[in-house]
Amino acid sequence: MTDSNSGHKMPIGYIYWLFGFMGAHRFYYGKPVTGTIWFFTLGLLGIGWIVDLFLIPSMDREADLKFTQGTIDYTLAWIFLTFFGVLGIHRFYMKKWVTAIIWFFTGGLFLIGVLYDYWTLNDQIAEINSRG
Repeated sequence: MTDSNSGHKMPIGYIYWLFGFMGAHRFYYGKPVTGTIWFFTLGLLGIGWIVDLFLIPSMDREADLKFTQGTIDYTLAWIFLTFFGVLGIHRFYMKKWVTAIIWFFTGGLFLIGVLYDYWTLNDQIAEINSRG
């Protein structure tokens, strides 16, 4: 069962889907490889993007089963990463103080750190949540 305060939210998945030709929803649901493919192919030339409109409910269920729920809210962390990633706000939220300060003063470690976080944010949160 999903904790309503911690899991991935389907409405947010659909909002990210609007930018899905860039793979945003796939990163959000923990699919970084296909998110990267969508990014470089504009959602498989738009075809994969349209198909994903119907796949989001299953991606949402899979993400909620795969990633540990807990005190860190996936959706809030993803919003912080998406809009304030270069400032490290998502890392402050996860209480990763040292890297948050590094991200803040280096533009998300020169954007490479932000890209790393797009690939690994769900796993980072699941690890923190599993510790309790």
